[in-house]
Amino acid sequence: MTSGSATAAEVSAAVAAAHRQEWAYVLAATVRVTGDLDLAEECVQEAYVAALDGWARDGIPNSPGAWLTTTARRRAVDAHRRAATLRAKLPLLIEPAGAMDSADLPGGTGTGIPDDRLRLVFTCCHPALGREAQVALTLRLVCGLTTAEIAQAFLVSEPTMAARLTRAKKKIAAARIPYRVPEPAELPDRLAGVLTVLHLLFSTGHTAPAGPALVRTDLVGLALHLTRMLRALMPDEAEVRGLLGLLLLTDARRETRVGPDGRLLLLEEQDRGRWDRAEIEEGTALVADALRHTDRPGRFALQGAIAAIHAEAPTFAQTAWSDILEVYDALLATWPSPVVALNRAVAVGMARGWPAALAEVEALEAAGQLAGYRYLAAAKADMLRRLDRPAEAAQAYQTAIEQADNDTERAFLQSRLREVTG
Repeated sequence: MTSGSATAAEVSAAVAAAHRQEWAYVLAATVRVTGDLDLAEECVQEAYVAALDGWARDGIPNSPGAWLTTTARRRAVDAHRRAATLRAKLPLLIEPAGAMDSADLPGGTGTGIPDDRLRLVFTCCHPALGREAQVALTLRLVCGLTTAEIAQAFLVSEPTMAARLTRAKKKIAAARIPYRVPEPAELPDRLAGVLTVLHLLFSTGHTAPAGPALVRTDLVGLALHLTRMLRALMPDEAEVRGLLGLLLLTDARRETRVGPDGRLLLLEEQDRGRWDRAEIEEGTALVADALRHTDRPGRFALQGAIAAIHAEAPTFAQTAWSDILEVYDALLATWPSPVVALNRAVAVGMARGWPAALAEVEALEAAGQLAGYRYLAAAKADMLRRLDRPAEAAQAYQTAIEQADNDTERAFLQSRLREVTG
């Protein structure tokens, strides 16, 4: 069934929407036929290209995901028929190629993990792959992020990330890793990778790496949905509760992060009366529960605790910065990340003064681990501005502007640059 004739603009918009919403469903169903990630991805991409012509000719289908799934799987079957000898070189298949059932279609339900996209996340997070490969491959295949977007998340160049993705796919093929739903006993071993994927997915949506919009609501919604599914699947895991709490507490501020004029609003400028209280209450309860049921809180529960302290402060001026700094100390001990150290430096500035904070940022800069990270230069610029060192602040703002690809963030940094240059 189709919705009738459509203009080129309508078809283009429908294909773009289907890419955001249906990519993972279509890919998961196609992998079942191909047993090969590269071939499946190629068939799915061809299906989206075919949609541009097919939908313009026949109309936009009522179920774009089902149309794309059928087209991609047919191309996969044709590819097998053209190269039957390739089957011997493929990993084990989860099922033989054949007619689709309801579980293969967008919105369908399979066995075990209650969402095809989450099942594919667990499949990509196979222990045979290194953690970075697990995360990068899942962001590419399940979330449909571009190689450039994933490279930004990992603070590496695009060619470097492209090479890592290629190596990960080849390792899956060489190791003959089966594409199947993990058994319940296998799930905990893959949990850390899955949690990292979902957090990075949310972060990429919360502040889009590039483009005119600050937030990509499709990625935020997908991350929240999959994390809720993960909690239903593994209700006893404290870090799952911690992650869901963190995401909810962060998302609660979504509507207040940009002003009516499109200007980025910092935490101190946001209207707290417009924060989503239901998300804050649910997120706070989840984080408290996660902290209560473990002697050694994980990094997501600790980050959730920081978000909860911010959410509970009636005003920015009443924020308990000493408490936040204490949690950051625990987080840095649990997860010694340079990004955590940078965020902690901001808390140091609020709790102990900006000279101490700037010293920590300059030490991170000298270490070189955050080279090219757009928030390093932005944080340094803000500290220099607060310390009334306008010439140095202007130089740091200029660096931050050159590194920013998101239009909203770049416009904010440019306004700060104008401010410090008078």
